[in-house]
Amino acid sequence: MQKDSNHPANGLTRRDFLRLASVTGAGVFTGSLTGCGPLWERQPVIEVEDWHQGVCRFCGTGCGVQIGVNNGKVVDVQGDKAAHNRGRLCVKGIMNRDILYAEDRLLYPMIKRNGEFEQVSWEEAMELIADRFNTAIGEKGPDSVAYYGSGQLFTEESYTANKLFKAGIGTNNVDGNPRLCMASAAVGYTSVFGKDEPMGCYEDIDEAECFFITGSNMADCHPIVWERVQDRKRARPDVPVIVVDPRKTNTAEKADLHLQIKPGTDVSLYNAMLYEFFRRGMIDDDMAANYCTYRRDGNETDLATLRQHVQQYDPDSVAPVCGVAADLIREAAWRFGSAGATMSLWTMGLNQQKQGTASNQLVMAMHLLTGHIGRPGATPFSLTGQPNAGGGVRDTGALAHALPNGRAVANPEHRREMEELWNVPEGRISPEMGHHTVGLFQAMERGEVECCLIMSTNPLHSLPNILRYREAMENTFVVVADSFHPTETTKYADVILPAAMWTEKGGVFSQSERRYHYVPKIVEAPGECRADFDILMELADRLGHEDLFPNRTQQDIWEEWRHISEHSDYNFKGITYDRLKGQPGILWPCPDEEHPGTCRRYVPGEDPLARDDGRHDFYGRPDGRAVIFLYDQQDPVDPVDEEFPLTLTTGRVLEHWHTETITRKLEQLDRVPTDFLEIHPADARRLEIQQDMPVWVESRRGGATFRAKVTQNIREGLVFATMHSAKHLINKATSDAYDPDSRQPDYKRCAVKVIPEHQLS
Repeated sequence: MQKDSNHPANGLTRRDFLRLASVTGAGVFTGSLTGCGPLWERQPVIEVEDWHQGVCRFCGTGCGVQIGVNNGKVVDVQGDKAAHNRGRLCVKGIMNRDILYAEDRLLYPMIKRNGEFEQVSWEEAMELIADRFNTAIGEKGPDSVAYYGSGQLFTEESYTANKLFKAGIGTNNVDGNPRLCMASAAVGYTSVFGKDEPMGCYEDIDEAECFFITGSNMADCHPIVWERVQDRKRARPDVPVIVVDPRKTNTAEKADLHLQIKPGTDVSLYNAMLYEFFRRGMIDDDMAANYCTYRRDGNETDLATLRQHVQQYDPDSVAPVCGVAADLIREAAWRFGSAGATMSLWTMGLNQQKQGTASNQLVMAMHLLTGHIGRPGATPFSLTGQPNAGGGVRDTGALAHALPNGRAVANPEHRREMEELWNVPEGRISPEMGHHTVGLFQAMERGEVECCLIMSTNPLHSLPNILRYREAMENTFVVVADSFHPTETTKYADVILPAAMWTEKGGVFSQSERRYHYVPKIVEAPGECRADFDILMELADRLGHEDLFPNRTQQDIWEEWRHISEHSDYNFKGITYDRLKGQPGILWPCPDEEHPGTCRRYVPGEDPLARDDGRHDFYGRPDGRAVIFLYDQQDPVDPVDEEFPLTLTTGRVLEHWHTETITRKLEQLDRVPTDFLEIHPADARRLEIQQDMPVWVESRRGGATFRAKVTQNIREGLVFATMHSAKHLINKATSDAYDPDSRQPDYKRCAVKVIPEHQLS
């Protein structure tokens, strides 16, 4: 009998454990494939001397935590019952206590000499870094250097890096790992509403009468938000949950309607749903006529053209393209459109596609045209992957095309405004867009970028088509600031700097619902670790840009940043450190210190920036109207054929975080495997693959070895691997083709072949 893929050897199923853990006295929601015993045996209980309010280090859910300290050490972490997570934490949240004391902490600066790393002083390391950066800038110009950041840095740190490189050095070669996860959502929001970030909030979950979850395995990737969805479902069993996913995930198992789509065909599905909205008379005429404009291929069009456009996407025609039965498409459209309030939630499944921006825009169009927007429970809501991708990178403009608070490098007025706010000469900010992530590493490959500073991320694991970029790193002077060594990236660095993490430093995170919240410094970092902020400030001084930072402390930088926000539609001037230290976060817009924060943007009477002249004011656009875009489904850039007959898609599991740099160091989580390749029984039989057999997965770029996991939870013709494991590095195979608007890579669809390892010659 075939082994149940959800049933581990110890006899406790993953589903059983989730149920058991969710009803513990502490209100903790968690999960582990290894059973519950070891989780509670981390170490003997230690008395807590002081409790501190903080925020989880991991995903963009931004769960509030209470952090217990004894004798200068974090000894306990509990969910904050006053925060939005209502005291719940997932298994990674519980492990926040342990991450500070995990193995392989990087404790001292190191320089690579003759292929080996040697411990050096901070003085020697920083002197070498400054010398190499200054030499490159002097000989080749500002664009010969670059910064690659992370949604795991505090807002003050990302803001400082962005200001140093764009207003000091004079290059827009500033990008980071949010380009790999959230760029399509950011461009989607900006192009439709004029400004980035979701317009709704977590409270909408409590009011929704239909959930449309697409491209997101929330149960594993955002488990605390998913639990809130389940709270709503328990209170109102009639509220339907629609899940669009090519796999039968833990999320899809709970769906009332599961649309098991072929990866990368979302545009056809959403066009078919729009077709159904027109056919069934579900269009909100007032919204469509008075609050929207229409655009195709850069040209203005109208509602009638949209209606004509979607006629070619009737469900019967679309079903063979997206792999979803026509009746299921009709049912999903009916439930979406007829509900009192529909909330959509999505993440990487939409974003990491060649048509990621288009997919985001079409989900927003579905909400606009049906009027499911700007009301309690009615909102298009993009879930963030990292703890500070929104506030730290998107809000601060720490991307190659962006400037703070929704400004753009290409806009002369935006450049002049930021030059004035930053008190630098006119013309200092380059008008040329910098290299986006994939383009940056390709520029390193060509020798155009000679020096790169990488902070709090592991791109030589997380980049697609990774093999070519290892060679690029070898051609570049690379500095990596990280808390752990070795990683796939630190191995290829010339200098590695030990970085403090989480409560070893203080600062502000912002999560998916635009909630800024404060993480206090409550313990000292080990060894010679320094905060990334301090590293950046010293680099600024050594590069001759000390005058750019008259505000020298992290709190001073926050004050500077919030006053800059006052000049924009991202106004959070009222969010002070003192306010953040006294409550579990504040949602912006928040224009003054008396304002409570804003749950829903663009709604007159709720949003302080909205003008009181109608149902909505999409003030990010000059005419106050949102834009609906018309798109056609495109063919895959890496199609299957006789040699590569299967489609590969990638994702995550609940217990691990990104590239396992942190979570694989923890004994309890290290037991959770990420070396598997899901494959349908029909494909396994045809390829003579059996359960747990070692298999080789290869694309047109490269391959890796995995353990076969034969399961009917995946479509025939599709295989799935996690992106977590360095030992089983799937990004040797993934494609570095990217969305032309967001420049986000297409991790979700590429052609592969799978061969039993014993058949390899």
